[in-house]
Amino acid sequence: MQKIYNIGVEATLEVIGGKWKPVILCHLNHHGKIRTNEFRRLIPGISQKMLTSQLRELEQDGLILRKVFNQVPPKVEYSLTPYGQGMEPILNMLCTWGENHVEVLQDKGEDVSLKQRDEDITMQKTS
Repeated sequence: MQKIYNIGVEATLEVIGGKWKPVILCHLNHHGKIRTNEFRRLIPGISQKMLTSQLRELEQDGLILRKVFNQVPPKVEYSLTPYGQGMEPILNMLCTWGENHVEVLQDKGEDVSLKQRDEDITMQKTS
């Protein structure tokens, strides 16, 4: 049976929808290769079970690559595939929009903060 999307964003959200997938993808976009424990440090609110599930789904959809090193203890690294790297402009725009949104909320007097800005991460990556 043919799957029909009413608008392109439906197809996008089917792959990257949810709370954690865009966060995982943004971190991979900024950091390149990330190990499982590093994800836990970068995304403190995610459970190990959810992280594993989201990583598996992103791998199945062809957005990320899981590389297992044959060593003890086991080492696993995740990175964006070339297909996943195609999302870079979208991920950067999502980060920028979110930063602007936090500023709007702060201007309204809401008690919100942002630990790290997109440009700070980019600068750390290049240094």
